[in-house]
Amino acid sequence: MEASADPILAGEMRALALAARDAARELARAPTARKDAALRAAAAALRAREPEILAASRADVEAARAAGQGAAYLDRLALDPARLAGVARALEEVAALPDPVGEVTDSWRRPNGLAVRRVRIPLGVVLMIYEARPAVTVEAAALCVKSGNAAILRPGSDALRSSQALAAAFADGLAAAGLPPASAQVVPTPDREATFALLALDDLVDLAIPRGGQSLIRAVAERSRVPVLKHYMGVCHLFLDASADLERAVALAVDGKVRRPGVCNALECLLVHRDAAGALLPGVGAALARAGVELRCDPTALTVLSRAGVPAIPAAPEDFGREFLDLVLAVRVVPDLDGALDHIARYGSLHTEAILTRDLAAARRFEREVTASAVVINASTRFNDGGELGLGAEIGISTTKLHAFGPMGLAELTTRKFVVEGDGQTRG
Repeated sequence: MEASADPILAGEMRALALAARDAARELARAPTARKDAALRAAAAALRAREPEILAASRADVEAARAAGQGAAYLDRLALDPARLAGVARALEEVAALPDPVGEVTDSWRRPNGLAVRRVRIPLGVVLMIYEARPAVTVEAAALCVKSGNAAILRPGSDALRSSQALAAAFADGLAAAGLPPASAQVVPTPDREATFALLALDDLVDLAIPRGGQSLIRAVAERSRVPVLKHYMGVCHLFLDASADLERAVALAVDGKVRRPGVCNALECLLVHRDAAGALLPGVGAALARAGVELRCDPTALTVLSRAGVPAIPAAPEDFGREFLDLVLAVRVVPDLDGALDHIARYGSLHTEAILTRDLAAARRFEREVTASAVVINASTRFNDGGELGLGAEIGISTTKLHAFGPMGLAELTTRKFVVEGDGQTRG
């Protein structure tokens, strides 16, 4: 990777990372009660600073709207009282979770008497790079601090004002608990070269986690010397099996596509078993169309919907495997379960795949053969989320199989070391 074009900026980023490295050492030995106190104090500070945080969010949203960003992007960017309250609750939920640091995950004794155990330890310094999701600022900071890691937080320029306002509240929590301020730092400049300067610091930064569009993920993966754990596209499918019932099919499709179309666990493609297409597609399609969803269909699905008077258009080849992040849905009729499995294997992004069925054998085969960070049976794709799965706030949903796969909570922000205890044993 080439060096940063600006040596001053590179020096500033190195100083920031050095401070994070020092903070990580202190966090690694901080007692659980102290970390939890910081998170609870940060939650209180978020509530106390609500007016300034929401004002910063409005400024970010207005600037993004003036720049021509669409509704789905603005939805991801915006904070309101309810969302801010949810972020504060998430901090308290993380504080209530068990501390993974120091957990003994395995232990055994060797024939020579050596006692061996594996113990969870923090990763160290985590660089979080994200777009248009200011809430990630405090959620990632909370998870990092609870798991003993220092966080370097790199929001996109569109979210910089609100991210800085949120970070100020989190800093109040750190100060209240006597933890170092460099435990969670927001990169203060929108200059994209700052990101690349940080990605060059493999001697100081232990892991980079990018969350955003394909261009961001690609740029980070191509230019990083630091290990990268990708939060990649969410091309999520729902397969309606032959035994699926209409009421649940409508509920899962609408929830997956309509509630928040701009998030990574939103539904992007609906697959329907050929034997159930006539019974299911008209009702499901009509419900989606009433909610404003544009249906892009293969020829069979288009024929079924047209006969039922449901508005739809032909799908282009590139619509399958596409993350729309909008009120647009690809629809395809497949011959059977094998057809659904083949389609998902070709077009899925390893994020979330769901099946609606009353056939236990079909459910178990789908569970066994689909490779994704979450396989969902008879529920919405929207449940692939750290909070919904009981992890507290998540730092991201990894679509990389190493070292974590799926929502990343506290345990996924640790690694394990061997501890070997003996009584003078030697190998000689």
